[in-house]
Amino acid sequence: MARTVGIGIQSLQTIRERQCFYVDKTKFIKEWWESQDEVTLITRPRRFGKTLTMSMTEQFFSVNYADQGEMFQGLLIWEDGEYRKLQGMYPVINLSFANVKENTYEKARYRICQILRDLYVPYRFLLEGDLLTEGEKAYISRMSETMREEDAAMSLHYLSAFLHRYYGRKAIILLDEYDTPMQEAFVNGYWEELVSFTRSLFNSTFKTNPHLERAIMTGITRVSRESVFSDLNNLKVVTTTSDEYADCFGFTEEEVFAALEEFGMPDKKPEVKRWYDGFTFGSCTDIYNPWSIINYLDTGRVMAYWANSSSNSLAGKLLREGNKEVKQNFERLMKGEPLRMELDEQIVYGELQSKRNSVWSLLLASGYLKITGMEFEEKSGRWYYSLALTNREVRLMFENMIRDWFSEPDEYYNDFIRALLAGDVKAMNYYMNKVALATFSSFDAGNKPSESAEPERFYHGFVLGLLVELADRYTVTSNRESGFGRYDVMLEPKGDDDGIILEFKAQDPEEEKELADTVEEALRQIEMKKYETTLVEKGVREERIRKYGFAFCGKRVLIGTPQTGAHKEKKLDTAPVL
Repeated sequence: MARTVGIGIQSLQTIRERQCFYVDKTKFIKEWWESQDEVTLITRPRRFGKTLTMSMTEQFFSVNYADQGEMFQGLLIWEDGEYRKLQGMYPVINLSFANVKENTYEKARYRICQILRDLYVPYRFLLEGDLLTEGEKAYISRMSETMREEDAAMSLHYLSAFLHRYYGRKAIILLDEYDTPMQEAFVNGYWEELVSFTRSLFNSTFKTNPHLERAIMTGITRVSRESVFSDLNNLKVVTTTSDEYADCFGFTEEEVFAALEEFGMPDKKPEVKRWYDGFTFGSCTDIYNPWSIINYLDTGRVMAYWANSSSNSLAGKLLREGNKEVKQNFERLMKGEPLRMELDEQIVYGELQSKRNSVWSLLLASGYLKITGMEFEEKSGRWYYSLALTNREVRLMFENMIRDWFSEPDEYYNDFIRALLAGDVKAMNYYMNKVALATFSSFDAGNKPSESAEPERFYHGFVLGLLVELADRYTVTSNRESGFGRYDVMLEPKGDDDGIILEFKAQDPEEEKELADTVEEALRQIEMKKYETTLVEKGVREERIRKYGFAFCGKRVLIGTPQTGAHKEKKLDTAPVL
């Protein structure tokens, strides 16, 4: 009989007491302990079992669970008699920043101080007796959500010292989701303030702390050493490209297929693999996201469980506001083409929108991309990675994200798509201008928005929208020449639809007095380059090929076709330019 699936349980003790479905990952305890690393930072995408692993580690080592070793009976770690002796032997400080998702520094600081204060509550008994000095007791009394930053910075250092003194053993410190506040700080514009605060906290806790036995930090990203870890030269970093603990987070294919057998769904293996396989950690391939698998076992239905389980705001912001190169590379990924590039796994949040390739490093760390190959270039001494979308679930997430880019003018955007398919140039002009006015600013939302950059960012995003919305009826291709001067898009029909060629061009005031002149130049380029040849060679008759010139000037757009007499502005079959 299959075990019960418990959704969202993050305590090993609860899972074992309720006899819920559980994949044994206790070998992590042995691997970590035998590594002898003093401070270990492990990065994995969200919902990959980081919090459950921290719970498991706490409940194995903590003195608070000294008499509860039975929860590990039958698991791998309990087979080793030497490790049974370690169960319940250390004071453990376990905290999480997973819920620090505030929109201002003041609120984030307040929330972190609440978490630090609450750590002291179970140890209020230390205020009794003479184990602590009067000054140390006064320090504990100052623990509050409004404590001074100096007191907050030393809070974990002092708590480990007090526990070391009381229990006679150094403390193990577990910090889960350490980088959640940092992502929120970046998105909401208080990065520098938060970094200053957390750098002091991490230094006193993990670097200059003689009362620390071992420590684990988990998160999604490896924040750069210069940002928050400048003083931590004792930090062991384990990322998604590292071989350490490669199969300790997430489910291996063997584990997933065994679970499908247990739940009477062996015939669903191909479907589950198509949707949820694809993650790679180190040299370990075919890793599945636990959240999606557990939910699938519970419902028996394929859905985007993991991709829709929390906000993807940072990924969306970086892609939406990204420059031409970012959107072109994203277009390649959406079309199933691999990206080859050099990566730096250290995330410098302040440079995410300016440093080349940093957005792809973040998407890899977040689990949205996977490494399909690696190549060492002898001449440069650099490693280059081939990247692809992780799986079908991730692709659907990105498709929905692109649709959200046009969510404000959603009705107009859908009307434009219908007008395009119907060949209604007048309606295309009307709705395209409505869409452009509503969305231009969201595609160029940096610190210094540029009037000239807006059209370029917009139309590259617009092409991605076409790729998603018309995927069932068209194969969308585009050339990738640099600059905004020319950019053609070809819609190759998969059925009986017309072939469509779109040419985008920004108005050059020195050469083109009116937008109609720019439309004519765009159409002329279509004819000169003989773009229709590609469609004809694929079986589309010439009379079934439609050609459109798109002219941009700021937030204004004009669309014309050869059939409407684009060179004669008054005869253009268009709506007035808004």
